[in-house]
Amino acid sequence: MSPAGPRSVLLAGGGTAGHVSPLLALADCLRRRDPAIEVAALGTAAGLEARLVPERGYRLLEVPKVPFPRRPSGDLLRLPSNLRRAIAAAEEAVVSTGAEVVVGFGGYVSTPAYLAARRRGVPVVVHEQNARPGLANRLGARMAHGVGVTFPDTHLPNATVTGMPLRREIATLDRAALRAQARERFGLTDAPTVLVTGGSLGAQRLNDAFAGAVADLSAAGVQVLHVTGTGKAFVPAGPSGTPYVVLEYCDRMDLAYAAADLVVARSGANTVCELTAVGLPAVYVPLPIGNGEQRLNARSVIAAGGGILVEDAAVDPAWVRSAVVALATDATRLASMASASASVGERDGDEKLADLVVAAAASGRAAAGGR
Repeated sequence: MSPAGPRSVLLAGGGTAGHVSPLLALADCLRRRDPAIEVAALGTAAGLEARLVPERGYRLLEVPKVPFPRRPSGDLLRLPSNLRRAIAAAEEAVVSTGAEVVVGFGGYVSTPAYLAARRRGVPVVVHEQNARPGLANRLGARMAHGVGVTFPDTHLPNATVTGMPLRREIATLDRAALRAQARERFGLTDAPTVLVTGGSLGAQRLNDAFAGAVADLSAAGVQVLHVTGTGKAFVPAGPSGTPYVVLEYCDRMDLAYAAADLVVARSGANTVCELTAVGLPAVYVPLPIGNGEQRLNARSVIAAGGGILVEDAAVDPAWVRSAVVALATDATRLASMASASASVGERDGDEKLADLVVAAAASGRAAAGGR
């Protein structure tokens, strides 16, 4: 890392894999650049970060979860005092780590981190994963030294398109080279392979639709690797023969991607970016709730021809039997979609975001008189 690079960085984000995965990817990138850098993460005791951050070898400092109610409620009345406690905890983390830059990835944890950093005069860098930014990052971008966005049409001030910071094993994945190893690991054969995943929390709609079509998939010679989400596993009911493998959680998504010919998934930003980075064709089923960001996340890859968007309400066993089977067994179309998917993929988002962190550290030192 250049001499202007930070000696210590505090990363704020958590709750779901959508926040934790890019946080860890940036942490790993900063550590690759400078093995001596101190990297810590700010998160809650209840989110995925409580397990994943320490497992990756980084220190986790806890901050109270402060939801922002959208309707009048007791939580709304308690918001000012809850936020004060969270800001105090975040400020203590900034001081105890000696952070020269605070990087936020959105969500409950980031708002107190941004406000604590401003109070301490520490530069802020924001990364927004979704096409439509959330409340925390809209606030953070107003005080940030650098703003990285995943998608070019994300509207935040002074934004730089960095893409999504991806895990190294995803960013460097050669699917063809690992296909045989991956299929052996999951007990799969050489048949056309569909990966079904609803993200870290799973997707009940996808789970139910595929569970109801196991026999038809087998009859068509289509094998499935199905990641259901924790607590949502089921026993496939159908004839033995073509494999149907069910996992609650997959800790080697690189191998899952290497095994797959087609993916059926929600269109969370991290999922879209991983699939395009590795050049996988996909059927995207955006969540029917929220602010519509999942539909926007998949817009570029669908426009390029690397994906298909299907409404949540249309996903049922009959749809799997017809549309999914037809696509999974059309090798020519899948090859064309794979090429189109790869054409919009970005593999070095971690490096580009790290560049913004280095620039923010240099700016902070200059403002402090070069200390």
